[in-house]
Amino acid sequence: MIALSIKKIISLFLATIAILLLNSCDYLNIDSYFSDEFKQDSIFSQKRYVEAYMWGAAELFPDEGQIFSTSTQSTPGPLATDEAFTMFNIASDGSYGGMRFVQGMINAESPGPFFNTTWNTSYKVIRKCNTILTRIDEVPGLGTTDRMNIIGMTRFLRAYAYYRIIVDYGPPILLYDEIVENNAGLEYYDKSRSTYDEAIEYICSEFEEAAKYMPTTLPILNFGRPTKGAAYALVARLRLMHASPLFNGGQAARSYFGNWTRKSDGAFYVSQNQDEKRWAIAAAACKRVMEMSDGGNPLYKLYTVERDEFTPPLPPNVPADDFPNGAGRIDPYHSYADMFDGECVASINPEFIWAYKSSSLGSYMRGAFPADRGGWGGLAVTQKMVDAFYMADGTTIQESDLYTETGFMDKQQVFSNYQLNAGVSNMYANREVRFYANIGFSGCYWPALSATDAGNSKFTVTYDYSSSSGKSNPNVGGVNFTPTGYVIKKYIHPMDAWQGVNARRMDKVFPIIRYAEILLSYAEALNNLTQSHTIDTDGQSQTYSRDMQAIAQAFNQVRFRAGLPGIKGTETPEEMQALIEKERMIEFLYENRRYYDVRRWGIYEESEGTPITGMNVDASDEGYFQRVVPNTSRIGSRVVNKKMIFLPISRTEIRRLPSFDQNPGW
Repeated sequence: MIALSIKKIISLFLATIAILLLNSCDYLNIDSYFSDEFKQDSIFSQKRYVEAYMWGAAELFPDEGQIFSTSTQSTPGPLATDEAFTMFNIASDGSYGGMRFVQGMINAESPGPFFNTTWNTSYKVIRKCNTILTRIDEVPGLGTTDRMNIIGMTRFLRAYAYYRIIVDYGPPILLYDEIVENNAGLEYYDKSRSTYDEAIEYICSEFEEAAKYMPTTLPILNFGRPTKGAAYALVARLRLMHASPLFNGGQAARSYFGNWTRKSDGAFYVSQNQDEKRWAIAAAACKRVMEMSDGGNPLYKLYTVERDEFTPPLPPNVPADDFPNGAGRIDPYHSYADMFDGECVASINPEFIWAYKSSSLGSYMRGAFPADRGGWGGLAVTQKMVDAFYMADGTTIQESDLYTETGFMDKQQVFSNYQLNAGVSNMYANREVRFYANIGFSGCYWPALSATDAGNSKFTVTYDYSSSSGKSNPNVGGVNFTPTGYVIKKYIHPMDAWQGVNARRMDKVFPIIRYAEILLSYAEALNNLTQSHTIDTDGQSQTYSRDMQAIAQAFNQVRFRAGLPGIKGTETPEEMQALIEKERMIEFLYENRRYYDVRRWGIYEESEGTPITGMNVDASDEGYFQRVVPNTSRIGSRVVNKKMIFLPISRTEIRRLPSFDQNPGW
């Protein structure tokens, strides 16, 4: 008995030493293994325990709307792009991680909040999923339907965990179905990363398998859970990334990854051989989502609101045919704005392929609300983004005869319940509706209708130096002002207020992926084809080529919904690509797509290298309305470096795994 006890003590001691040596290698998450394994016999004793364990794995993912701040932010988000900027304090807890990233405050020694929230947490999810898939047959009396439901959702969660790794960190370590042991020798844990191609194929195949068992629709009470459409839509997103220049050979792939090879076998982590067929595969993945149906009707379509007496007339060059063949019978402003500010019923919105009720998103909007009305007033939009929005007739500000940067509006305009006051700079007049839905500018009217006391609702906000929301006001606390003269209004409802009697905010939903993205991705995929390709999808073959009619049919739906004219249909591939890039830039502002788009297009350095500009918030009156580089050292210290294509892997992880390669440049 004594000898046996000593043997147990020695075994426990050796296991403990192994853990300490590994220092809890993040991809392994050794520290949580023992508690998980202790519970597993109980977990697989009943169906409800397994389901609880599965949903517990899902709950490890952060709030999808955490794209701006907090120590559990999982992605650099808009503040790491050319669409957003802020002067808010960058706290040591990791808040405003996007700003930390572009300020050069994140590196392999100190990888910031993203590493724990994405890399570490994702592998915890993967281990739990592998445990379920390995032991699901142990559950007594588990019916076929319940078994398939659990398998489908578990495989989706596993695929989504890998998806989160690959988009931010590049190729992961693929564990497949393996449950990594917790007491093996150190050499057991030394694994190589997959190549980008290997990871894409595996993740997409997992989403495909998951989709076989996932529901097409969900009860309203289950809003926020993924469906078959979510699995297919994420395949479409990944396939488009895989086809894009950065990951598909050519100059961009050579420039960023030409010297990045796997030390174990010399394989390129990112293919250096271009394969046009990938664009056709991406088109097929998008088309499958576009053709999904429910009871004979399209399952997904763009969200629209019917026009009423307050809807302004369409410009003469915009087709008045019924949507989606034109912009007839819809209110373009509400059709776009209501999706984000909390007005639409998200659970029945046919555009939300996968969306999530986000308490974080609503809280973040305090960062955009005026500082003298209970907000912080500093979640800024850049002048580059403001200038990208079209005029109401679809012309650019450079082309339009309507655009001027001199003078001010001489009378008030009210359309679709949006109020544009007299005295507003003419540079903000006659713009497309998405401009008004997204941008808070100097002279903008803020309803804040839930506040019932005077002064806290129905007010106009200005951002010049001496104004109540301007840089000189003591209430702004030195950082609570917009350095560009613009703030994001996309997620702010007319009822939202942060101070005053009865002040409240509408619930917000963050769109993880919506149908507008599928349409624009389909158009982009077709546009990049130079020959025909036949693709087999779910046992059916279809041929894809650069069909301008199909491109226009997809692209124009997004344009018509915004009340803009469609394309001519005679655009060259280069012209069409530029239009698509600009459309995505506008349509998905502050939705966490820009960060990934400029990278996959291979234009990251060119795009992000453009200096941040805005209005002159250090001037008052008319001196405010001139483009300047904001007077802050943060502009000068903003880092643009090709290594920032991917986030750095923690150097601690690298040291523990000799076969593991760091991301290039880190």
